[in-house]
Amino acid sequence: MPTTVVVTRDVEARYRGFLASVMLEVAPGVYVGSDISRGVRDRIWEVLAKWFDYLGRGAITMLYPDGSAPGKLRIYQLGEPPKEIWDADGVLLVRHRASNDSEPPIYNLADPDPE
Repeated sequence: MPTTVVVTRDVEARYRGFLASVMLEVAPGVYVGSDISRGVRDRIWEVLAKWFDYLGRGAITMLYPDGSAPGKLRIYQLGEPPKEIWDADGVLLVRHRASNDSEPPIYNLADPDPE
């Protein structure tokens, strides 16, 4: 069973209580579980997504190893994380979002000069 990590940002206390009951909080808002089965992980995400639909505040990211995912890392996100993660031919890239970005620009990564 692979390690699962959940990172929360600016969420209600109910998330912290729930996640702390099933995972270890290693830093504020960062939860790690080393022996979480796929079924339990799916159930955790289902609860988080349901609460987020109702409460709609903050951001939540879950990640775990997955050989079939880009970069061999499955990433789920709710809300507006401060970073955008995308696949560039199997390599995961991260871009910081500017606070005034309503829609991130799309670049052809094979073109060194997007202008």
